[in-house]
Amino acid sequence: MRYLSRLTLILALSFSLASCSKVSDIKKIKIGHGLDQSHPVHLAMVYLAKRAAEKSHGKIQISVYPSQQLGTERECLELLQIGSLGMTKVSASVLEGFAPIFKVFSLPFIFRDDEHKFKVFEGDIGKQMLLSTQKYWLRGLCFYDAGSRSFYSKEKPINTPDDLKGLKFRTQESSTSVKLVNALGGSATPIAWGELYTALQQGVVDGAENNPPSFYLSRHYEVCKYYSLDEHTAVPDVLLISTEFWNDLTPQEQEWLQEAAMESYEYEKILWQKSSEEALEAVKKAGVEVSYPDKTPFEEKVKPLIEEYKSEPEVYDLIMKIKRIQ
Repeated sequence: MRYLSRLTLILALSFSLASCSKVSDIKKIKIGHGLDQSHPVHLAMVYLAKRAAEKSHGKIQISVYPSQQLGTERECLELLQIGSLGMTKVSASVLEGFAPIFKVFSLPFIFRDDEHKFKVFEGDIGKQMLLSTQKYWLRGLCFYDAGSRSFYSKEKPINTPDDLKGLKFRTQESSTSVKLVNALGGSATPIAWGELYTALQQGVVDGAENNPPSFYLSRHYEVCKYYSLDEHTAVPDVLLISTEFWNDLTPQEQEWLQEAAMESYEYEKILWQKSSEEALEAVKKAGVEVSYPDKTPFEEKVKPLIEEYKSEPEVYDLIMKIKRIQ
């Protein structure tokens, strides 16, 4: 009996230790971001979590926290840097405050069209940029298409650069975005995304600029009844992981996660196209006047911004490389 009791105890302890080991093998990662749950980029991250779990047979478990539950974009980046948060999705415009090379994506009319844009994201330039953030304790996994950004306003359509004069426009917390709006004649006012609806409502700003899904899902169309599709920038979102979390993954787990990220990128491209079309139809039905201004005056007005970067050889060289892609 004594022998059987000892054997039972040993087996129980062995099972307990095995269970602990199995549990400790599971990598739990939180993703914090600021978008609505119905946003295509959020849905892409949910798909990422699903594919990572499937590929890893449950060893990688990702939880997605939308709507700034874990902080603003800037705060989430800071949490990644100190290893207090696993992953985040931020606009490249916000990321430039941490990794300056990303300011190229906030430059106006940097891409000729969608085909050109995707060649940059998926090619050597895109891959090198994603990995360049590692020295800032951040590792880029993929880009997410965020369409093109255009102006929306409360009082009148923005069909020429002159229409911005005397008006305050919200920009992201990006020096390049601020320069763009100021160069076009407006008064740039950086405001966090989660605070913008109230700022528009209270007249802190006269308008903002963003892509169709974000304009619609944020319900900014309830305040701004003019949407002018000048498509001045095509700033992508960037999916990042803390290098502390990345280095804690095995090579196989890293491979699974990277594969899942790229699959979510392809999935998001499809979602984005559909969402953009639906968003434009929805805001039109809600009484928003959608216009398609001539882009040429906008392009001419902001050309000096590109030339300014001759004083930053690394950035200017990257601009030229992007423009040479056929």
